[in-house]
Amino acid sequence: MTAYEAWVAFSTLLIKEIRRFTRIWVQTLLPPAITMSLYFIIFGNLVGSRVGRMGGYDYMQFIVPGLIMMAVIQNSYANVVSSFYSAKFQRSIEELQVAPISHLLILIGYISGGVVRGLCVALIVTLLSLFFTRLHLIHPGIVLLTVFLTAILFSLCGFINAVYAKSFDDISIIPTFVLTPLTYLGGVFYSVHLLPPFWQKVSLLNPVLYMVDAFRYGVLGSSDVPVLLALLLLTVLSLVLFVYAWSLLQRGTGLRE
Repeated sequence: MTAYEAWVAFSTLLIKEIRRFTRIWVQTLLPPAITMSLYFIIFGNLVGSRVGRMGGYDYMQFIVPGLIMMAVIQNSYANVVSSFYSAKFQRSIEELQVAPISHLLILIGYISGGVVRGLCVALIVTLLSLFFTRLHLIHPGIVLLTVFLTAILFSLCGFINAVYAKSFDDISIIPTFVLTPLTYLGGVFYSVHLLPPFWQKVSLLNPVLYMVDAFRYGVLGSSDVPVLLALLLLTVLSLVLFVYAWSLLQRGTGLRE
């Protein structure tokens, strides 16, 4: 396959993925906007006025970066897991397998679709947050890098979940019992310094904490964990999961039953 043919194959798959979630924007882009607006109103305005300042910032300013990352995590994951499992269920994935396109391009195409949706939702939530508070991007480069790496990581997680899923119920298990607890316990609504020493150490085992804090550092300039460590962790996890997802696709795991 030439470079041009590879580009055509990749761009076609990516466009298909983008059209898929933009065509049903009422189900994919509107719900996170409504949900995050409720978070801003309830936690930011109503609860935040009683909490006061958190980490040296107004409570609304403190939680906005975490809520943006929460939206990115949920939507990049959901896009890939639903799209790839639907392709398995409808057996349209078999058309890709027999087409002159490599497994690597198939994986990159699906992951890119999840990343685009994650970035779109991040932009929507960020614009909504401006109606409730002021944001100052202290380190724009870290903001973009953190969002991009997080979207890649959870798109890969969604892909792996879709590979192993055998029913539509299976694609909701991880978001319900893994992603939601990790997100809520990842420092979105509080600083880990408020926790007792033991639970601070336990929180450091939560990868979502590093994503939220790295993004918060890019927006506010402060973080509870070393930013370079957070970015390194995101990069390593993304590379490991990428290689694993690629190997699953090459072996045909979950596709040949």
